[in-house]
Amino acid sequence: MKAVIPVAGIGTRLRPHTHTQPKSLIPVAGKPILAHIVDQLVEAGINEFIFIIGYLGDKIEEYIVNNYPNINAEFVIQTTGKGTGHAIWLAKDAIANNEILIVFGDTICELNWQELLNSEQSILGVKKVEDPRQFGVAETDTNGIITRLVEKPAIPKSNLALVGIYKIKETKELMECIHHNIQNNIKTHNEFHLTDALMCMVAKGNVFKTYNVNLWFDCGKKEILLQTNELLLKRGLNQDYRESNLHNSIIIEPVFIGKNCKISNSIIGPNVSIGENASIDYSIIKESIIGPFAELKNAVLNQSLIGNDASLHGTVHSMNLGDSAEINFN
Repeated sequence: MKAVIPVAGIGTRLRPHTHTQPKSLIPVAGKPILAHIVDQLVEAGINEFIFIIGYLGDKIEEYIVNNYPNINAEFVIQTTGKGTGHAIWLAKDAIANNEILIVFGDTICELNWQELLNSEQSILGVKKVEDPRQFGVAETDTNGIITRLVEKPAIPKSNLALVGIYKIKETKELMECIHHNIQNNIKTHNEFHLTDALMCMVAKGNVFKTYNVNLWFDCGKKEILLQTNELLLKRGLNQDYRESNLHNSIIIEPVFIGKNCKISNSIIGPNVSIGENASIDYSIIKESIIGPFAELKNAVLNQSLIGNDASLHGTVHSMNLGDSAEINFN
């Protein structure tokens, strides 16, 4: 079994952060999105990985090589954004005839990985959503067998969204379908989607079952990143901040504070992740993610995402405020 992780996307919905940082390396609850994925798969027993990289791919390769020296990692380059199906096609030589587990690199899920991996059938991860129009959608029969797959349908006939987890046993048939779509220029929304290739397999008689995931975060938007950060922190992914360099500050759990941070005269939390070597002084921060090496002074932040090496210096106000007065800085 090989894990295939496409991480070549540009991440336009998370700009300006993705101008200099791959989306999959944006930190959530103390470590990059990609690290959450790889850690889960390593714990499940997978040791062979194929990373499909593109935009800022050298940073992803460097991160994996430095932080996961014990896994067998291959890197395939996708230079143009032609879609997820095209990305998997580029990795065909590395995949060969192995069974594969495809996990999109911006997806954090909670599920029983061993149960999924031990299945004797090909499986697609799904979750019911209120508005499935922005996702691939699965239609099933009464036995949970997939009968139809559609990428971002205008009028969905199902609310089962594909969450970006695909266990594929019939890799030869998958590659044949992707090749067919590429050769015949079969696209959806101007891209060669994996969803269309899987539908080709369904039409040929391949059987896919659905697997309902417990929690799914499609970390492509700031709001979802912050929600994911909050949930993971509440589940215990927070460091003992008492080992941090704190001075005259209040910490409201849950928080994650990276190594070598300097925090003084501040209130931090709840639901705040702070990357290593950050410096924070005279600030109030809650419900936010602060990147490594960031420098904040006189800042009041809520629901904020601050990038690596960012510098924010606010203003100091001096006031003489009378009875019953109200001031709201929005």
